[in-house]
Order: sequence, then structure tokens, then C-alpha cells
Amino acid sequence: MKRDANFLVLCALIVVLLVLGGAVSDGTYLSLFNLQSMATQVPEIGLLAIGVMLAMCAGNGGIDLSGIANANMAGVASGIFALSLFDAYASPMLFTVTFAVGCMVVGLIGGILNGIIISRFGITPILGTLGTQMLFTGVAVVLSDGRSVTIGAPDPLYALGNGLIFGVPTSFLIFVVIGIVLALILRFTPYGMRLMLTGANPKAATYSGFPSGRIITTTYAISGLLAGIAGIIIAARNVNVKWDYGTSYLLVAILIAVMAGVRPEGGYGRVINVVLSAIVLQLLSSLLNFIGLSNFVRDLAWGALLLCFLAVARFDLINRFIAFRPSRRAPHAAE
Repeated sequence: MKRDANFLVLCALIVVLLVLGGAVSDGTYLSLFNLQSMATQVPEIGLLAIGVMLAMCAGNGGIDLSGIANANMAGVASGIFALSLFDAYASPMLFTVTFAVGCMVVGLIGGILNGIIISRFGITPILGTLGTQMLFTGVAVVLSDGRSVTIGAPDPLYALGNGLIFGVPTSFLIFVVIGIVLALILRFTPYGMRLMLTGANPKAATYSGFPSGRIITTTYAISGLLAGIAGIIIAARNVNVKWDYGTSYLLVAILIAVMAGVRPEGGYGRVINVVLSAIVLQLLSSLLNFIGLSNFVRDLAWGALLLCFLAVARFDLINRFIAFRPSRRAPHAAE
């Protein structure tokens, strides 16, 4: 019931924000162009938020702080490499494929590095990914000399970030498809079961005999791959890539995961809720822009929301512990 309630709350928030936005903007907020524009902005931050969700599900204070830095590094490194091989406009398809594959490979390598640091060396995830965040940022700065790298807008790449399929942004469809695939993997594969068990009960995971270290490495590798895909979409939407793009994305990605009901302690998270949570944040962000509030006020609102949701989650965990605590009279009774 709790899980379904979380899903329903997010759906209700989407409806409320759409109605409120339409009311304060005399319908402009609900125009097809504005809805398409909002949908185009969801995928890059939504992909990073799914990566944060996966890391949280792994438990042990798991979190991936390096997501946006990894995405920027992937875009910069792959962009420089692809430009050295092909002209973006003379060979648009070859350039786009090379750039996209390069982004995914670099992002995946960054994720694997995170997983190895955490699983093999026993470094706390928040410290390990903080270190790689700085490392990835430094690599991007060195490769680009601190300047933006102009990728250009060859037709195939432009279509990924700005094209439409039956009126729906291509990037949003990619985001939804990736969300569906990951949801199915978490729900129906041994990896998904083992990931949740690793986060919920590390001791049980250890005694069960499966390689929990490999599960953690795989989880952060997937998170890195998602960051690489986000790097592709960022480049497709902005023509340029730079080491400091999306400085506030880390906070927003964590907020999306917490709003989606992902347990910071690990062991539970639903991809569908993360997708809906990303949509809610985008609707709210656009609504604040329509009202005329600055980005600084928006960042303040995100920080306040994050603290509120963390407090609510903590209070709820305490209540559940009190409500379902085994009775002293029957210490061995099953819950």
C-alpha cells in the first residue's frame, strides 16, 4: 500500500501542477509547444536521477555524486575524439555514431571505476564518488583547456536532442524506453533481486553466496552508462559541451530520487516513480519560471524540498519501526 501511495501522490502532483500552471498562464503553460519543451528538458536530469536511485538501492550509504561530472567528461572526451576523426557536417552519421558510442564508453568506464573503488577498496560511496567527481571534472578541464567544445548540430545528433516522433520529443522517448528496460531488469532478473537484497540486508546478501561486490560494481557501471547517455543528450540539445555544465544537477537528481520514495538506507526504489518524480520537478520548475521567480529562488526551493522529503522519510521509518517492532513476549515470532 505504501508503494502504491507513493505512485499515486506523484500522479496527483502532476495533475495539480498542470491545472495550476494552466490557470496562472491563461492556458499558455498547457500549449503543445511548452509541453514539448518541458519534455525535452526531462531526460538528461532524469537519467542522472535513475543512476542515483540505483546507487541508493545498493545500500551502505550508496550514492553517485559523480553523475553530472561523468556526463560532462564523456561529452568533452568523446567530442574531441569524434571531431579528430570526422567533420560533423561532412559525415554527420559517422560523427554522431562515433560521438554517441564514445560517450557511453567513457561514462561506463567512469561508472566501473566508481564500483571498483567502492566494492574492492571498501571506500564509503559518498567519499568515493566525491573523489571521482573531482577527478572527472579535472579530466574534462585538462582535455578542453577549460573551454567549451563545440560539437555542432549535425542532423542525426540534433534529432536526438530536439527531434519529434509523433509529436513527442525523441529524447523523452529514449528516456522512457530506458526507464522501462531498467524497471523490467530490476523486477524480473536475478540482478534486480540481488541488488535490493544487498541494500536491504547486507549480511543476508553475504551469507546467500552471490558476489555482492560484483553487484555493486555492476550497479555503478550502469549509473555511469546512464551518465554517458545523458552526456549525449546534453550535447544534442546545447551544441556545446563543457566541464561545468549543470552545476545544480546533482542536487536535483538526489531530490528526484528522494521524492520518488527511494530509501537512502537502500533496498527499495522504483524506476517508474523516478520517472514521474523527474516530470514533477520539471513541471514545477517551468511553473516557477512562468510566475517570474529567478533560478536562485528555484535552487532554494529544491534545497528546502530535499530537506523536507528526507525528514518525512526519516519520520516514516521511525513510525514503521515502532509499529512493526516484534513483541517482547514472542521474540521469535515471524513478522
